[in-house]
Amino acid sequence: MDNDPVDTGSPERGDVQPDWDETYDVVVVGAGTGLFAAMAAADAGLKVLLVEKSASFGGSAAMSAGIIWMPGNAVLQEAATGDTRESAESYLDHLVGESAPRERRLSFLEHAPAAVDFLRRSTPLKFMHIPGHPDHHEDLDGASVIGRAIEAKPFNMASLGADRKRVRASDVKAPVPMPITSVDYKWLVLLGRAPWQAVPHAVWRLIQGLGGKLIGRDVVAAGQALVAGLLTGVREAEVDTWRTSPLLDLVTEGDGITGAVVERGGCRIRVRAGRGVILAGGGFENNPVMRRKYQSVALQDGWSVNARENTGDVIRIAERHGAALSAMDQSWWSLGLPPVKEGGTPTFMLAERSQPGSIIVDATGRRFFNESCDHMTAGQIMLGQRGADAVHVPSWLVFDQKYRNRHIFGGQFLPGLPLPRSWYRAGLAHRAATVEALAEQLSMPGLVEGVARFNLLAARGHDDDFGRGDSAHDRYWGDPTNTPNPNLRPLTTAPFHAVQVVPGDFGTCGGITTDGYGRALRGDGSVIDGLYAIGNCAANAFGNTSPQFGATLGLGLTFGWVAARHAASQPVDA
Repeated sequence: MDNDPVDTGSPERGDVQPDWDETYDVVVVGAGTGLFAAMAAADAGLKVLLVEKSASFGGSAAMSAGIIWMPGNAVLQEAATGDTRESAESYLDHLVGESAPRERRLSFLEHAPAAVDFLRRSTPLKFMHIPGHPDHHEDLDGASVIGRAIEAKPFNMASLGADRKRVRASDVKAPVPMPITSVDYKWLVLLGRAPWQAVPHAVWRLIQGLGGKLIGRDVVAAGQALVAGLLTGVREAEVDTWRTSPLLDLVTEGDGITGAVVERGGCRIRVRAGRGVILAGGGFENNPVMRRKYQSVALQDGWSVNARENTGDVIRIAERHGAALSAMDQSWWSLGLPPVKEGGTPTFMLAERSQPGSIIVDATGRRFFNESCDHMTAGQIMLGQRGADAVHVPSWLVFDQKYRNRHIFGGQFLPGLPLPRSWYRAGLAHRAATVEALAEQLSMPGLVEGVARFNLLAARGHDDDFGRGDSAHDRYWGDPTNTPNPNLRPLTTAPFHAVQVVPGDFGTCGGITTDGYGRALRGDGSVIDGLYAIGNCAANAFGNTSPQFGATLGLGLTFGWVAARHAASQPVDA
């Protein structure tokens, strides 16, 4: 089904239809990181309208892990990480190279600390450093092994009152109410191996979650905590908000954008934006036509964990008004199990592909990459975007019973418990008494040789083929009780299992080309006055790379701050 927005024809021009139904200084489109942009604009003394396509606040941010990568911020300084602007700049220069304009990453580094200061000052959220969560590419100069990622501490969403039910729910939930942070998750996946670490985390979060319910609290973590705090700040800033109000068009006067056309209650509302329109409406991950046009025909609907409303509307509208697009072939890739049924959600694999006693193979039955590499690289390799000829879709995570007995799987299935029967019925999971029998089930004769080769390397403690376990990034999600390599162990214990793996994502990251202020640019590099783009509807400032988990939110929050401040500095459009 074609999910493209209805084309309204030629761009709407204010000089042809000058009447306005509403007048604001700034209109923000999208209530994910757009919440922060709206707060920042209001803090600068502007009258702000925030419009949201769906009935909920939060967008993809609410469904995320809530990790934020914004180097040089005060939370990192207070945690004595030793992070410096110079080291972060060197890291990004080496990582990003020519894949994105340097101006954008320099602006990001310059303004990220101030954006975090404002975030802490204008919301009730408290933040903490995620210790030991290293940058993805530690071999590059300036990378941090200690880590630059931060996240919000658990937050009582009951404090929102009626807005509590307006925050978008996450598709990933614990079996019982537990506000699980990224720090908690690292140890909970090792419940079967390091209970002395995992159990205290689990007990404390049970007290906060389940115990909190008994006294009227609703304690949440991750993206929901972040969005709940942002929404609190938006309410305190007295920003006007319209839900279920999609953007239909932008209004052009001369060479610039002076307003937006929004659907509200079935009516077309023309809204004046005297200082600018900030687009924060998400990517196009749920538009199969755009995905196959710009990315890969191998991608299928339902492989993305993100807001279903992200269909590329704002990107296409901006393009119609002259905005250039870039990095459209990229997403924030991450591997996962596809949905069991149509309309379902994928099960993403984070620690699962790094734990010892497992490998990922393609249709030949052989490994083709370091399973523990960063999420962006993993997806690119699977889709053949890393210079490889082959597209490895689908692939299979193969593991033994010892692996299953020791580790939580899919973030919710406890060690030793069987995987859902629905996975087997859908052909997404297989189990056999021997590797040979598993290979027969999968019609994959090369699997026997593939497992034998891996077992030989794992027994020696070093992956000579792909270097799995060599980096701090690999080891972070490994099993520290497994020595000498926390990521390697031979597959020896029957039965043997295989679970299908596909290149999913946390949203597309190609979109509107922007400058260091977040201003939309035309193909010739000229600025479209009055139009800004942030978050996943803007092209990734890190090009075709991801420096660390949290880059998505880090970019959205930082450029939300930058765009709002820049808009506030502009003269009012008469």
